[in-house]
Amino acid sequence: MIEIRNLTKVYHTNKREIKGVDNVSITVNEGEVYGIAGYSGAGKSSLLRCINLLEKPTIGKIKVDGSDLTLLNKSDLRLARLKIGMIFQHFNLVSQKTVAENIAFSLKAAKLPKEEMKVRVDELLDMVGLTDKRDVFPGQLSGGQKQRVGIARALANNPKVLLCDEATSALDPTTTKSILNLLKKINRELNITIVIITHEMDVVKDICHRMAIMQDGRVVEDGPVYDVFSNPKEELTKEFISSVVSFEIPETILKHVKGTIVKVLFRGDVAGEGVISGTLKKFNVEGNFLHGSIDYIQDLPLGIFVMELVGESNEIQKALQYIEKQSAQVEVIRNGI
Repeated sequence: MIEIRNLTKVYHTNKREIKGVDNVSITVNEGEVYGIAGYSGAGKSSLLRCINLLEKPTIGKIKVDGSDLTLLNKSDLRLARLKIGMIFQHFNLVSQKTVAENIAFSLKAAKLPKEEMKVRVDELLDMVGLTDKRDVFPGQLSGGQKQRVGIARALANNPKVLLCDEATSALDPTTTKSILNLLKKINRELNITIVIITHEMDVVKDICHRMAIMQDGRVVEDGPVYDVFSNPKEELTKEFISSVVSFEIPETILKHVKGTIVKVLFRGDVAGEGVISGTLKKFNVEGNFLHGSIDYIQDLPLGIFVMELVGESNEIQKALQYIEKQSAQVEVIRNGI
C-alpha cells in the first residue's frame, strides 16, 4: 500500500543543512498497522508528512496505492490526498465550528452534495461514538472526544491510508486505550492501512503489526512487532522496550542473591508452558524467581523471567541447556558467588 524508497528530506537554515530524514526505505502492507517510534528529533514526523507530501522529499520516491506521489501535478496530488486521512496530536479542530461542521470540512473540499454530506457525517458520528455531540463546539469536548472528531474527519472521504502523528500523546492512559481500540476497530472493519508515529512503546505493542525505530533521521531497526520486542538488536530499541517491560533488579536484592542469576525469554506458545518448573524437577537445581511476566503481543505470549539458580555448576549448566532446547533464550546475568 505504501512504498518509501531512499527517501531523504533536507531542511536548509541560514548556516547549514539538516537531514530530517536520511535515506529511509519502508514498505507498509495493505491493511496493516505500522508503527514508527523514536525520540523527539528522530525524524518520525518529517517522514510521516512526506508520505502525503505535506513535506516535499528532497530525494526519493513515495508510492501510495501504486501511485508515485512525487510525480503528480498539483491537481492530481489534491485528489490523491483525499484518500490519505491524517490525525494530529493536537486535534486541529476549528473552534468556531460544531462537531458536525468540523467533520464536514473534508467533504466540502471533495465537493460532496449537501444531502450526501449530512448522511456521511451522521455515519461517521455513529462510528466514533459521538452522535449526541453533533451540534456541540470543540471547547465543550474532552481531549478524547476531540480526537474522535479528528478521526471522523480523517475518515470522511473513505481513505485507504490513515496517518497518525502522535495521536495519543496528549491523552491520559484510559483515553489512550479507548482511542487505540477505536483505531483497531477501524483497521479491522474498514481494512484501512494505518501508520502511527509515536514515542510510546505501549502504543506500538498494543496496536501495531510491524514497526520501525528511527534515530537521527534513519531507520535503525524494523520488523514484526513481536520479533522486535522479543529479540531487539540495537541498544536504542532495547532502551525503548525497557520502558514497557523492565527487568532491572534492585541492588538491594542482588546483594543477598548468592546463586547464578539468569534471564530466560520464552517466545510463542512455549511462553505459557511450565518449562521452568519442569526443569527444576528434572535437575538437582533450586530456583528462586526474582522478576517475571508474560506479555501478549498480537495475541502471542512473550514470557521473560529473571531467576536465581542454586546448585552444582554442572547441574545448572545442564538445566540451562535443557531450557534452551525448549525454544527459549537464556542469558546468564551473573554467575554464582
